[in-house]
Amino acid sequence: MLGVYATETAMRPSLLAATLLTATLAACQSTAPVRPDQSTSIAAPVVNAADARFDAVAKHWLDGWTRLNPVSATQLGDHRFDSEIDDLSAGGRQRMVDFSRQVLSELDAIDASALSRENQVDAMILRNQLRSDIWSIDTFQSWAWDPQVYNGLAGGAIYNVMARDFAPMPQRLKSATARMEKIPGIFLQMRANLDPARVPRIHAETVAKQNAGVLSLVDEFITPNAGQLTGADRQRLDAAVAGLRTAVADQQAWLDGTLVPNAKGDFRIGQKLYDEKLRMSLDSTLSRAEIRQRAEAEIKRVRGEMYDIARGVLKDRKSATPLPATPTAVQQQAAIEAALELAYADHPARDQVVPAAKQALANATAFVRAKDLVTVPNDPVNVVLMPEFQRGVAVAYCDSPGPLDKGLATYFAISPIPDDWTPKQADSFLREYNSRMINLLTIHEAMPGHYLEGAHSAQFPSTLRAVLRSGVFAEGWAVYTEDMMTRAGYMDNDPLFHLVQLKFYLRSVANALLDQGVHVDHWTREQAMQLMTQQTFQQEREAAGKWVRAQLSSAQLPTYFVGVQEQFDLRHAMEARLGDRFNEKAYHDQVLSYGAPPVRYVRELMLDEPIH
Repeated sequence: MLGVYATETAMRPSLLAATLLTATLAACQSTAPVRPDQSTSIAAPVVNAADARFDAVAKHWLDGWTRLNPVSATQLGDHRFDSEIDDLSAGGRQRMVDFSRQVLSELDAIDASALSRENQVDAMILRNQLRSDIWSIDTFQSWAWDPQVYNGLAGGAIYNVMARDFAPMPQRLKSATARMEKIPGIFLQMRANLDPARVPRIHAETVAKQNAGVLSLVDEFITPNAGQLTGADRQRLDAAVAGLRTAVADQQAWLDGTLVPNAKGDFRIGQKLYDEKLRMSLDSTLSRAEIRQRAEAEIKRVRGEMYDIARGVLKDRKSATPLPATPTAVQQQAAIEAALELAYADHPARDQVVPAAKQALANATAFVRAKDLVTVPNDPVNVVLMPEFQRGVAVAYCDSPGPLDKGLATYFAISPIPDDWTPKQADSFLREYNSRMINLLTIHEAMPGHYLEGAHSAQFPSTLRAVLRSGVFAEGWAVYTEDMMTRAGYMDNDPLFHLVQLKFYLRSVANALLDQGVHVDHWTREQAMQLMTQQTFQQEREAAGKWVRAQLSSAQLPTYFVGVQEQFDLRHAMEARLGDRFNEKAYHDQVLSYGAPPVRYVRELMLDEPIH
């Protein structure tokens, strides 16, 4: 699920050994073109003995990893373990570490220089994943301090089985029954593993609010279909549901009475852990310092471009806002805000956000086809309300079927405005998610962003690469398409759309600064809000939600900025190489044809550079 996961991709529920896998599960089957050199393999096409040996290691890893992570296996489309759940006990964690070390030793025994270039890429990706899995358990230890790990696992256990029609309903209900019987065990492991002194209060409070969402999945997916089971199967399902309701109530009492009052941990993970996690999460050549330097420069550049647009929009309007050619910082801020107010005024009603997104999806799809920007898949994509257990982190995400499931729909999920929000809070949200912003949100999450990219990427024959799909590539592409659609003249070259697009892009820039500012530089809420509301023009509700997200996560928010910078750099390099022979559609199709590895490897493959 991409989603980030605040319109950025939402994070998948935090599954124990999936630090990097969280952004890889959105690959899907499509009608995107296949490069002529492709063939079917667990890894990239097998060419020689070294490739065959690597293919065997990749198969060993995928089989073992899915056995140890059955909830994620279901999401991937491996349904051998649909009745099982992950074991987060000390023994279960050790089995994951031992397995990862074993596969790493097998990988080390292969001469990487003898592999095909595609398999050199896959070997680098697998090595990074193995090291990350070991580090996550032994060093980062989220199992000891982050209750989101367990809450996400409990919700995913049901959602992954029931949300898609990959098998007949009775079969999925039986699998869900078995998992519901085991979910109370997740809660028991959570209570045994978590050290309240290490649990940040924001994490405890968030999970306390989300806990009942597991039952909303039962009410949405299980109860309406329970009549399809009869006899002993129905009795077992009813007993599992009753047991789960009791377990969730007990868990709520523990969360409210024990965990939240005693949660004393710091949500900031600190420089050492942050730099280690950032390196593995991004798999980029950009360091934390380079990310900051580029982000700060981009804020200055983009604000200048936004001011130029604002001058054009406001020049013929009666306004007290000065519009000098060389403005002061105050004049620049006032002019941009005044122009943005014109866009904020055009927004859907509180209950019309989802219908507006559906119309935006139809419009964007028609535009991409008319302009022939990239090959458009025919796979189904549905705009849906975000499941309750996943709300509270981001506003929208793209949830595509796993790479091992074929022909199933992609979900473009949007979180509704909370019922308990005041009219003022709802207005702040709708000003941020105005009509033009909803179009950008749809571009990012669906067309031609995550949905289209996932459909293309799934055509690459390496199952390993599909499973370990790069979140940096995916998010970078999604942000890149916002710029691509604007340059192509979407919404009739509306200057206010361009202005909102640049504001949306500034979110990606701010994300990168916010993440390291919070976790490394100990930013206060006031510092974070100043960056978001003043420097990058976010509304209070959006910024407040992002402040929460920055506390709940780490090393994911920079994926947008790092990914799009690498996408821009790659395009510039190819334009320089090809000159007049550069063709935009052919370029886009080629970029998307490699199965979404980290962008650094796409660049090396396209420019025929050494893989490293």
